[in-house]
Amino acid sequence: MPKRHPLDVVIIGAGVVGAAIAYYAARSGLSVAVVDRGPVAGGTTGAGEGNLLVSDKEAGPELDLALLSAGLWRELAAVLPQEIEYEAKGGLVVAQDEASLGALRDFAEGQRAVGVEALEAGVRDLRELEPHLAPGPVGGFLYPQDAQVQPAQAAARLLAASGASVYLGEEVTGILTGPGGVRGVRTRGGELLAPAVVNAAGTWGGRIAELAGVSLPVLPRRGFVLVTEPLPRVVRHKVYAADYIADVASGSAALQSSAVVEGTPAGPVLIGATRERVGFDRSLSVEALRRLAAQAAALFPVLADARILRTYHGFRPYLPDHLPAIGPDPRVPGLLHACGHEGAGIGLAPATGVLIAATLTGAEPPLPLSPFHPARFDRDPAR
Repeated sequence: MPKRHPLDVVIIGAGVVGAAIAYYAARSGLSVAVVDRGPVAGGTTGAGEGNLLVSDKEAGPELDLALLSAGLWRELAAVLPQEIEYEAKGGLVVAQDEASLGALRDFAEGQRAVGVEALEAGVRDLRELEPHLAPGPVGGFLYPQDAQVQPAQAAARLLAASGASVYLGEEVTGILTGPGGVRGVRTRGGELLAPAVVNAAGTWGGRIAELAGVSLPVLPRRGFVLVTEPLPRVVRHKVYAADYIADVASGSAALQSSAVVEGTPAGPVLIGATRERVGFDRSLSVEALRRLAAQAAALFPVLADARILRTYHGFRPYLPDHLPAIGPDPRVPGLLHACGHEGAGIGLAPATGVLIAATLTGAEPPLPLSPFHPARFDRDPAR
């Protein structure tokens, strides 16, 4: 790849976050290039379930981002091809005892105050909502705003709709800088010149930051998903037990598992999710798969005899405070970050794209960027 004529922005990463940034940046009138060392959705995006959740987020900056994204995903579903498989199925969180149900009530109360629709469901309601749910839960909450997409298709269709120049199989080996800050990127095939570079490299976001001479403590958090044989629609919503919320918020490095069970339009049931910090270890964890299968069957006994056709796993880009890094890096003018979304990147991608596009064009962002400040982990952010 020879040296290219200057662009407005180069985005590193062709996952769903990078694709959403390309889409909204191009819609804002910018000339955009996206570069990735692999294929579209070759990292975390391709290993995700496609969750678009508000139900698992407490009131705060991430929930604000999720609510903005929920509306944007509805808009995107109306203009992108049906292959993204957008499904506004809703989420159902179930409690196994009164203590858990009380905690869910408090959690939902805080969410309602900022615009989340959370409807309490009694035992009879649970049976109507999910006829195949195991007896035992004492209640739960229905979240109509939870939805689903096919993540790899969503990334590919967003990227195609953006009209951006796309360079796949091109590893970024350097961030080009000058006296005024960023001036582009270098790959093994040449250079792409632009006054702005966005780090949307997911779990590799820390490595890209290092190329620019700054630190961003992104760590990989491994997760597994089970895929069953095609089944009749035995699971109508995205269903999970209340302890999943605690797993999402936990910083533990140890294996954690709490089944999230959902059907798909094609028939297979998806079963996640585990979390563990093991670096980039891609080996299969029989214990993780065993736990997921047992927990899913405990929620839906009808799944006990279902065949597992395949499993897959990937790495969530994790930051210590569980918030993504979104926005300009004051340490390197022209460098922006959009990574560290952990397991919520697919759901949060459109809002992230809108925030980055607003920053690039000097527009007022729809949400404050301060909670997502990329240099918040730096001892001297002004450095």
